[in-house]
Amino acid sequence: MATGHKNEARLGVRLNKQLKELIERAALLTGQNVSDFAVSVLAERARQVVQDHETTVLSDRDRDLFLAMLDKDAEPNEALKKAANRLRSRV
Repeated sequence: MATGHKNEARLGVRLNKQLKELIERAALLTGQNVSDFAVSVLAERARQVVQDHETTVLSDRDRDLFLAMLDKDAEPNEALKKAANRLRSRV
């Protein structure tokens, strides 16, 4: 995950001895040092958490309802008409 930028930021953690040994073992098994292993695992998990929170997954029923609403030729209500008029008067 080389970005060409010098690693300037630090992240410190405290953990118990058993967890430290587990992480060291996992790093060894992947052929990485502990820092590289920790950064790669944390980065991947962080990406997944952000993606999970930024992505909305619809059921088939909800997807069909949403698409039907987009296709529907609805007339604008009064609030939308007023908002459009305000926008036109500003532009």
